[in-house]
Amino acid sequence: MAVETLSKTKAPSAVPATMDFNWKTAGRIGFIGGILAVLVSVIGMVETFDGRDIIGGVISMGQTVVVALIFATAFMAADRSSKTSPLFHILGGGLSGLISAVMLALFVWVSQLVNLREIFVNVSPSLIAILTFDKELPAELSAAVIQLLLTGLVLGVVAGVLRAAPIKIRNIIFSGMLWVVAIGLLGELIRTLVTGRAIEDQVAWVLGGRLEKGLSVNGAVSIFIFASLLSFISQTFGARIGKEVQTRRAALPATTQRILNGVILLVVFLVLWQLPQYLGLYLSDVANTVGLYILMGLGLNIVVGFAGLLDLGYVAFFAIGAYVMGVATSSAVGDGRGQILFSLNWTFWEALPLAILVALFAGILLGIPVLKMRGDYLAIVTLGFGEIIRIMALSDYLKPNIGGAQGIVGIQPIILAGQNLSNPISLFHVVLIACVIVGFVAWRLRDSRVGRAWKAIREDEDVAAAMGINLVSTKLLAFGAGAAFSGLAGAIFASKLTSIQPGSFSFIVSINILALIIIGGMGSIPGVLVGALALVALPELLREFAEFRLLVYGVVLVMMMLYKPEGLLPEETHKAELHEDENIPAESHA
Repeated sequence: MAVETLSKTKAPSAVPATMDFNWKTAGRIGFIGGILAVLVSVIGMVETFDGRDIIGGVISMGQTVVVALIFATAFMAADRSSKTSPLFHILGGGLSGLISAVMLALFVWVSQLVNLREIFVNVSPSLIAILTFDKELPAELSAAVIQLLLTGLVLGVVAGVLRAAPIKIRNIIFSGMLWVVAIGLLGELIRTLVTGRAIEDQVAWVLGGRLEKGLSVNGAVSIFIFASLLSFISQTFGARIGKEVQTRRAALPATTQRILNGVILLVVFLVLWQLPQYLGLYLSDVANTVGLYILMGLGLNIVVGFAGLLDLGYVAFFAIGAYVMGVATSSAVGDGRGQILFSLNWTFWEALPLAILVALFAGILLGIPVLKMRGDYLAIVTLGFGEIIRIMALSDYLKPNIGGAQGIVGIQPIILAGQNLSNPISLFHVVLIACVIVGFVAWRLRDSRVGRAWKAIREDEDVAAAMGINLVSTKLLAFGAGAAFSGLAGAIFASKLTSIQPGSFSFIVSINILALIIIGGMGSIPGVLVGALALVALPELLREFAEFRLLVYGVVLVMMMLYKPEGLLPEETHKAELHEDENIPAESHA
């Protein structure tokens, strides 16, 4: 007879509350935050950014960079130091902020003992003054260190309090802070736009006088309150209002909906048409550059976003459009006048169709040998094609035809009815009309039979072929359409400058176009507009910060890929794919 033994299992005891606090993680993250703060100081970023204030006389942009690093790492430490306890969130944030400040204090202390400038040329007295709140060193070194430590501790505690707060309150406060920083950063631009206009005095109350470098204290407080209020309204009533608007709009007849959409688009177009009168020459030129990137982005979005064909040599079609326009319209021909020996001597409008057609043909020509390639192999081949075009442009063999390293000069500007449209303000209207036409074509293609075939290929080529989609013609059409849009941008670019050089068509242009459609949202037409504004307009407006603007650019790209990989305005299908795991019901994970 079998004997059954019953073992009594002891119920697991509750985990002590102190075990929930992961102080090692908080300390490690604080150490990393301190190293980053020292790094951005050593490379000169803090001192360079210190030339502009966020709040005049209170905090500069350089100090904001250090504060933001300590705050961000402290918030991360607060999030990871505990799973449940608000008190431990605060302790984790405070510990992280204090350790980051200790690293900065050690850096300041060592700078008084050793001449770090012999190793790091950017460790100047001005930098140390920024980090120590303009204390007199070495006499006030102790006071400076204590103030640094207290500042780090306070920032960490505030980060922990925000992590422990309800998400609604956290979003409200974050919105207010981000708006203050953003408007402070763009204060000079806003002040320039309103100079001489009726609202100049009202804006000066917010931005401060012309001699001030940042927001006024009253202005910063007002912006914070206004932005926080908007965030509160959006979180409280936004979903309800949006649902109500969508319901009422869906109840309208289809004809009425189309008319309403047309009216909204017309109003937006008319507002944009009048924009150059307020922007001035420089900002209009920046807007024209953004418009050209939008044209190229809309083309690459067809190839990469719609059809899923990774193209890293897209700048080649931009170059082809520009060079066709140059050869067709240049007036500087001959040994004594220019770099090329032959030109068709056409006008811009006569050469424009030729530039688009040649670019389209080049796109199809590229597509033929890569029809069976996918992924990395396709990317390498297209990258090679882009380099081939760049090397051909630099070739001495082709110099009599396309100018070689010196490029082409004397290209005809855009002239219509005797008016030169290549100046920044007039060119804005040409670029705007081109963007509207290309955007409309891309929108119609997206919802057409061809557009659905592109998306099917993007999802699975084998299944698309089994469904009867002709992969050859569909892929070639994607390459051709994308290349034609890029050729249009290149033609306008050549007439805008009236000269071109091979240096304008480097590989980084392809990367920038690909980045803007990734940031905006793969396959999303509005995402192309947002991506161009974020990655082309902002770096241009922050040109005074030299190479550090590209460092910030790279950091933003990394953060976007980590926390919002679908982009700012993603296509619904692509967004659903990236968040597929989040949409699976919990009971399916057995």
